Amino acid sequence: MKTKSTKRVTGIGGVFFKAKNPKKLGAWYAKHLGLPIDPNWGGCSFDWREAKNPQKKGATAWSLFAADTKYLGGSKQAHMINYRVANLKKVLAELKKEKVWIDPKGIEASDFGQFAWIKDGEGNRIELWQPPKGM
Repeated sequence: MKTKSTKRVTGIGGVFFKAKNPKKLGAWYAKHLGLPIDPNWGGCSFDWREAKNPQKKGATAWSLFAADTKYLGGSKQAHMINYRVANLKKVLAELKKEKVWIDPKGIEASDFGQFAWIKDGEGNRIELWQPPKGM
């Protein structure tokens, strides 16, 4: 396969999955695996630094969602991975040319960066995230 000119995924920004009882399951992960679950959002953040630029900080989120959430995609999809990208607009433009399904909502911007959603070859919802500057 020919290498693409635009670097696409630069890392994993988060791992999200459904739970029948997010608070109870979060407590299980806290007790048995030591995850520092934040009760305000039901997840935790794993902080790290880039290997090539140790001054640059990053984080990977881990979070539980209610079993009936639509955020992760269809009702059968129990997990969703959030992939970090350096330039969301360019990545989406290339994916559009390749006829990859892109959520018609387009890019959503927030204090946490820019987000967009696509589906993989088996219809699984994937979140693409361009972190804000400095993260």
